[in-house]
Amino acid sequence: MIPKYRKQFNEEFSSEKYDQLQSILKEKSGLLPTFRLSESPIFLTQQFKEKLVSASESIIDQIKNFPEGTLENSIPENCKVPNDTKQPHFFTIDFGICRNENGKIEPQLIELQAFPSLYAFQNVYEDTFCEVYPFLNQLRNNISDEDYQKHLYELIVGKENPENVILLEIYPEKQKTAIDFALTEKLLGIKTVCLTKVKKQGNQLFYEHNGKLIRIKRIYNRVIFDELDKIPDLKTEFNFREEADVEWVTHPNWFFKISKYILPLLKHEFVPKSYFLHEFPENESLENFVLKPLFSFAGSGVNLNPTKEITDAILDKENYILQRKVNYEPIFEDINGDFSRAEIRLLYIWKENEERPILLQNLSRMTKAAMVNVDFNKKDAIWIGSSHAFFGEE
Repeated sequence: MIPKYRKQFNEEFSSEKYDQLQSILKEKSGLLPTFRLSESPIFLTQQFKEKLVSASESIIDQIKNFPEGTLENSIPENCKVPNDTKQPHFFTIDFGICRNENGKIEPQLIELQAFPSLYAFQNVYEDTFCEVYPFLNQLRNNISDEDYQKHLYELIVGKENPENVILLEIYPEKQKTAIDFALTEKLLGIKTVCLTKVKKQGNQLFYEHNGKLIRIKRIYNRVIFDELDKIPDLKTEFNFREEADVEWVTHPNWFFKISKYILPLLKHEFVPKSYFLHEFPENESLENFVLKPLFSFAGSGVNLNPTKEITDAILDKENYILQRKVNYEPIFEDINGDFSRAEIRLLYIWKENEERPILLQNLSRMTKAAMVNVDFNKKDAIWIGSSHAFFGEE
């Protein structure tokens, strides 16, 4: 979308520089990412960024103005965690990069979550792109690395000692996002702890370090709670449903409250029309919609071509939505003259007692397949995988 930067990047690109990018990331984190990194960033105009931010601010306004109690029914009864908070600490919004009926490139909302994403990794990823391709420095995020670290420290550690704050995950070493955990530890001085290692005494939580029990006062939660029931023979001392003297960052209930559940409630020119399956109107055609389960992660369970036979067979229709299809436009040219599609995720943080969230960073995902974030790409394809958006003037 900014031809001069695309041209310069493609001219400077080499497979050696791609290897260098990955090598630097391994040096900084101690790990290689287990998800695929795109060889290229995406370039978007400041005008496009203004559209993204305007749509996001409208969505935030709408959520803030929901009548009290609107979001409570989104939480499955078996997933309710005590001591909920009045707002989440994280807010991420995914937009597809699409072409509208008038031929203009515009964002279209795909999904939103009040759940942490790759906040530590993505800033290091941007820095690393700039190291390997120095011309990108003129387009980098206007929040300095020092301020970025300060924002996340205030949000996640708060007023606690870092040793009393943990990043909580289930089997963290097996997660695709392990590189983000390692970079978070370096950035904030906190430990990553597996849920199976958390110990409970009364209503207090502890983890063991160097043979000593250390009190957990604040949890940076990366566990997707409803996934726990799918793990066979999982044994833990601490159950999320129990009362515990601990602060959550962010509280697990918000994973459900800000989710696909609210898509049918939102209105904006960049928000595709959505319906709960049981409320799908007869005058709409299924072929124009994508079927999505409310409670799924990373695109699992999505059906791009639902039929009446498929929807009629679903018993819990209230747990599915139909979202109007959008067309990701292939506009990101690779070195072979082929084009990738992309979506962009805006990474907000929402500090306690602040009225509005702060836009901190972005991540993007590139694909040559029908879906983003699903492994449908050909193995020899390039310009696919996790990426980063740089914004500039045309």
